[in-house]
Amino acid sequence: MPAPAWWLLTLPLIAGAFLPLQAGINGQLAKQVSSVLAAALISFLIGSLALLLLVLMQREVPTLAALKGLTWWHWSGGLLGAFFITTAAFTGPRIGALLFMTLVLAGQLGMALLLDHFGWAGFRETPVGLGKIAGLLLIVVGIWLIRRG
Repeated sequence: MPAPAWWLLTLPLIAGAFLPLQAGINGQLAKQVSSVLAAALISFLIGSLALLLLVLMQREVPTLAALKGLTWWHWSGGLLGAFFITTAAFTGPRIGALLFMTLVLAGQLGMALLLDHFGWAGFRETPVGLGKIAGLLLIVVGIWLIRRG
């Protein structure tokens, strides 16, 4: 397999860097509106409006037939996003950005390990090896070290 273009490696790095910032912003938003759920809703509304504008500008509006062909599985991504945003707004300010993101990273890598190993959700099947498990265990040790302070 050829090496990915530099921007394919840069975009996830930038998106990852924005996660703790997003958690902090949404935590402050929750404090300002006195509701974690309302903050998550506001965050999703703004994000949805931005995406709607981009879809309209790119003329990538899905057809009715395409929407009718979706299953419950296709719709679940939005629910997972809502869960993450709400969780971030609630827990991030309470446990700190570093511990929050380390736990998020451990959860992401644990799920990624399963997704790759079994080829779930459209990912290419890649067997789990000792190195991958050891790397994940090092993250767990990192959580313990960070938590100890």
